Amino acid sequence: MRIAIIAITRNGARLGARLREGLGTADLYLLQKYRGEGGKGAIPFHCGLGELVRQQWREYQGFVFIMAAGIVVRVVAPLLEAKDRDPAVAVMDDAGRFAISLLSGHLGGGNELACQCAFITGAREVITTATDASHLPSFDMLAKDEGWVIDDLSRVKSLNSLLLDGEEIAVVDPSGRVRSYFHGRGRLTFFPNFVAALESSARGFLFVTNRRLPRQAQAESLLILRPRNLLLGIGCNSGTTAEEIEEVVSSHLKRLFLSIKSVKGIATAAAKREEKGLLDFGEKWGLPLSFYESDELNGVDSPSPPSPHALGAIGAIGVAEPAAILAAAGGPLLLRKIKSGNVTLAVAEFQD
Repeated sequence: MRIAIIAITRNGARLGARLREGLGTADLYLLQKYRGEGGKGAIPFHCGLGELVRQQWREYQGFVFIMAAGIVVRVVAPLLEAKDRDPAVAVMDDAGRFAISLLSGHLGGGNELACQCAFITGAREVITTATDASHLPSFDMLAKDEGWVIDDLSRVKSLNSLLLDGEEIAVVDPSGRVRSYFHGRGRLTFFPNFVAALESSARGFLFVTNRRLPRQAQAESLLILRPRNLLLGIGCNSGTTAEEIEEVVSSHLKRLFLSIKSVKGIATAAAKREEKGLLDFGEKWGLPLSFYESDELNGVDSPSPPSPHALGAIGAIGVAEPAAILAAAGGPLLLRKIKSGNVTLAVAEFQD
C-alpha cells in the first residue's frame, strides 16, 4: 500500500517522521516551515491542505493525517465515492496518543493502517467498525482476505447487521472457507445447495458461487461472494475486435449461468501477444492474460480433436481448450471449445 502522511504542526512533523520510517513505503508531506523536522526526503507543500489532498487523493491507497479529525472530515468529504474505491484514512492526534481508523476500515485497509500507526508510535488504536468492536468477522473482510468479488456491495451492510443482531444466516459455500473463517462465531447455518438454504427459516443468506442465479431466487437479504476461479481460453483470428470477443464471451457465460465477475484471467497462444482486440478486452475487464507456447499447448490432453487451422498457423493442436486447462492448473472444462465467428472459446475452472 502506498501511503501519504500529512502533518501541519511541529509535533506532527516529528511524529510523521517516525511513521514514515516505520511504514517504510510512505511519503511525508509537511508545511514548509516544518520541513526540517521531517528529516531527509520530507516533501514541503505550499498550497492549502484541501488542495494538496485533492491533488494526491488518487495517487495513494492510504492516508495518515496528523491533525484534528474534524479537519480531516471536512477535507476528504467532497472527494468520497464509495467504500470499495476510497483510500484508507487514519487520523492521529498531534500528541500521538490515538490512531483512529476514519475511512475504508475494511475493504480499504483503514483499520489495519491505524493499527500499524499505533504499533509504530505506541499510540492506542481506535477501531469503530461494529464487527471489529464486537470481535466478529465481517463478510467484506472475508471477501477481501479470500480474494473474492462482492457481487452487490450494498448488501454487505444488511448481512453484517444480521450477524451483529445474532440472526440466523444460511450459507452455501462449496469451498468450506466461510466455515473456517468464522470458526463458530455468529449464527451461521450451512446448507448443501441454494434451494435448501432458501427454504430455511434464516433471515439472511450468503452464497459463495461463480454461478448466476435467477432473479426470482435472489432474496433482498442475499449476499453473493464470487471466487475468481474461471479461466477463459480464447483463440481468435488476427484483427478480431474486442467487441466481438466480448459478445462471444458474454453470451456463452450467460448461457452457462456463469458470472463474468468470477473470471480470473484469459489464456491464449503466445502468438497472440500483440493481438489488440484481445488485449483491449482484457484491459476493459481488468483480466490478466497468460500466453502459452505451442509446445506447452501440445502437451495438454484436450477433449476436442486437433484444429487444422491452429496447426497450420502456429503448430499447435489447439488454443482455447489447452490454454484454459493450463491456466486453470489442470482444472476441468466447463465449456468445451466452441467457435463463433472469429472467436474460439473454452472455459475451465480452477480448483484448489
